[in-house]
Amino acid sequence: MKVIFAGTPEFARVALERLHASGHTIALVLTQPDRPAGRGLKLQSSSVKQFALEHGIPVAQPRSLKLDGKFPEDAASARQAIADAQADVMVVAAYGLILPQWVLDAMAPPRAKFGCLNIHGSLLPRWRGAAPIHRAIELGDPETGVTIMQMDAGLDTGDMLLMHTMAIEPTDTTATLHDRMADLGGKLIVLALDQAAGGHLKPIRQPVEGVTYAHKIEKHEAAIDWMLDAQTIVRRVRAFNPFPVATVVHQGEVIKVWSAQAAQVRPADLTTDLAPSPLPGTILAVAPEGIVVTAMNSIAILTELQRPGGKRLAVADFLRGFPLQVGQVLA
Repeated sequence: MKVIFAGTPEFARVALERLHASGHTIALVLTQPDRPAGRGLKLQSSSVKQFALEHGIPVAQPRSLKLDGKFPEDAASARQAIADAQADVMVVAAYGLILPQWVLDAMAPPRAKFGCLNIHGSLLPRWRGAAPIHRAIELGDPETGVTIMQMDAGLDTGDMLLMHTMAIEPTDTTATLHDRMADLGGKLIVLALDQAAGGHLKPIRQPVEGVTYAHKIEKHEAAIDWMLDAQTIVRRVRAFNPFPVATVVHQGEVIKVWSAQAAQVRPADLTTDLAPSPLPGTILAVAPEGIVVTAMNSIAILTELQRPGGKRLAVADFLRGFPLQVGQVLA
């Protein structure tokens, strides 16, 4: 099958690699423009672009697809590239640009056979939107999955074509869950195209009940709120690993918290020399295994930390260069 692929990050690259390996012809890749990255802020190509260039696949990087927007020349050039590709289907995975109606029309029958298919990282209709993996962990969902969806003009509202469920493990972070879901998404989109070619895909309308929106992750969400209970804090630490990474502030330094645990005791159950009800965020104990901190009616244990400009370190190593003391309060 002749495919146009639209995607940008590693999640999308895995799917592109699977499609390429399965024998489909990738006629065109759409991906985000190169962005400054690293300490030197050098322009860096997306994972999808790097794969495409390595395999001689044509690449377009419009800054916008809106014909009446800020970059109409980019959109017009992309429209011509899509028309020239004469593809059977467009596969979209974490592209980063909303497809305007003209793209959907350009890929609709009879111009193209199968329209635009989206690889979405949730069990729709739960977690429509930008950050479904993060939000599923943050809210404590026991499972998630990947949905192959027929795209329409709405935000992740199209008919479902294929769906597969996977468990969210208690230790999963966004990083670990992302990798498993990227692999699953690559397998499902190949299966979807094979079934589409054989006429075996059956669209299913999304239920109207159970719709939730996975709003984009903002950097300000990283700051740990000790007024939350420990279970919620730990879920947020897991959800924000690897971005934006949960943080605490101590003596003016912003410290990243890469991993944490919720203890099975309450602050009142611990014997300390502190006041009977220490403020949330108060350090109750410092040990090589973890830093014990009060949360709302609960205890959190920080186990992997990072100072600005430093490396991620287990607590035992972190404490050698940054001592913490019982009674200090983390903001």
